[in-house]
Amino acid sequence: MTPPRIAVNLIFFINGFVHANLAARFPKVQELFQIDDGTFGFVLLATSLGALMAMPFTGWLIIRNGSRKIAIISAFLYCVFVPLVPLTEVMPGISGLVFVFFVMGITAGMLDVSMNAQAVMVEQQYQKPIMTSFHALFSVGMAIGAGCGALFVKLETSLLLHLSLITLFSLVGAAWARYRLIHDKPQQKNSEGPAFRLPNAAMVSIGVIAFCCMLGEGAMADWSTNYMVNIVQANKAFAPIGLATFALAMTTGRFVGDAARIKWGDKNLMIGCGVISTIGIILTLVFPSPYIAIIGFFLTGLGLSAIVPIAYSIAGNAKDLPPGVGLAMVTTVGYSGFLFGPPLIGLLADWYTLRVALGLVAGLFIIMTLLSIRYKA
Repeated sequence: MTPPRIAVNLIFFINGFVHANLAARFPKVQELFQIDDGTFGFVLLATSLGALMAMPFTGWLIIRNGSRKIAIISAFLYCVFVPLVPLTEVMPGISGLVFVFFVMGITAGMLDVSMNAQAVMVEQQYQKPIMTSFHALFSVGMAIGAGCGALFVKLETSLLLHLSLITLFSLVGAAWARYRLIHDKPQQKNSEGPAFRLPNAAMVSIGVIAFCCMLGEGAMADWSTNYMVNIVQANKAFAPIGLATFALAMTTGRFVGDAARIKWGDKNLMIGCGVISTIGIILTLVFPSPYIAIIGFFLTGLGLSAIVPIAYSIAGNAKDLPPGVGLAMVTTVGYSGFLFGPPLIGLLADWYTLRVALGLVAGLFIIMTLLSIRYKA
């Protein structure tokens, strides 16, 4: 494994690791600021808005500065802002918390685009598909970060100390990666292209595929446990197994995704993944029993695992666009699924039922599969 590949793997891992450690302490954040779930939902929305605003501009920044510089700067800033979360309790309070989460969203959005741009260049060096392995490292970072967060909770470590230690560890890793990432040179320094670029026609189809997939990921992450309790009638101790199974399937699928891309090709794999995820969600909705739902969640996670990495690889290798620009276009459309999907599912669940609301996800998976069939490699 080459140093650039190790470095990009490390950046993906750090991203997931830091995010999961912070997410594991969200209840403590709510306790410190004495805010309910609804108010904290708006705080989290600030993160999503920050990321969504930053992504379209990141392609422009990469053209003028190179993806290596943007990846390092955004990784350092993301890590540094995390320990500021508990400090905003003192001054200026909830408004400061929203601001910190908004800035973290900006840095996270920039990091998402730039680290994937680096991943595309490493993939080009290897001259074979390796994109899903990077996303697998993100999932591993999430899993280890969640476990690490649970350990700090058990040890009753203060939030400031916990997040400071995590930041220190992550900054050391980012500093090591700094000199091993690919030194891509800035492009088109003298041109005056637009800073903000929306997806062009060539990227719309791939962007919509990513949107459907990422909305499904967000829906499973936010609503699977609720579905297990209220629709499937599983006991509360067993209910989180649905989410755990989904996450396990996602991670497993990403570790074998590159070999599958080599064997079947991107288009065939996207079609197959679309069919598997559709079968999984339909199975969960039609047969709402605990063990069948678990099987359905596993198939859904397995089906979704490779689609976003493939979409990013396609966008980064678009012939008529620099990697950062193509990735910025697709991540902007795809990430909006994370932003708008879970709240939309919640509204539909209030108006009808959660079972009906998740039927929308099944419909999007069908659209995703049809677009994959129509995709021209």
